[in-house]
Amino acid sequence: MDITLIQPPGLVASPAFSHVAIVPPGATTIYVGGQNGVDETGSVVSSEVAEQALKAIDNASIALEAAGASLADVIAWSVMIDANADLASAYGAVAPRLARDGAPPLVTAARVAGLGVPGALIEVSAIAALMPRGA
Repeated sequence: MDITLIQPPGLVASPAFSHVAIVPPGATTIYVGGQNGVDETGSVVSSEVAEQALKAIDNASIALEAAGASLADVIAWSVMIDANADLASAYGAVAPRLARDGAPPLVTAARVAGLGVPGALIEVSAIAALMPRGA
């Protein structure tokens, strides 16, 4: 059995997100905590949300690789973006990195008054799932 992402009839159909993920028994679930657009010293990389978004995705990718996964294994993203930041700019920058074969991952997004890292405009977290090899 594979990991299944579903866009059920009766809910809005979007090329950007699915509504349901089914992870079968035996899969390894990987949780990536909030990643901002910061470098390895913790410094915010730019005052532009698109550049921060790209770095946040890069940081999530590094975390996933440490667990033996990749962006293609993400089944759900959570995104928090500063209320004054341009969401379209951030999404436009990262959308090509999040493209995948088949259905897109689940996405939860929220506009927030601020983030824990001073100067950060976006924070992403992810849930990935890996089926056992040979499954």
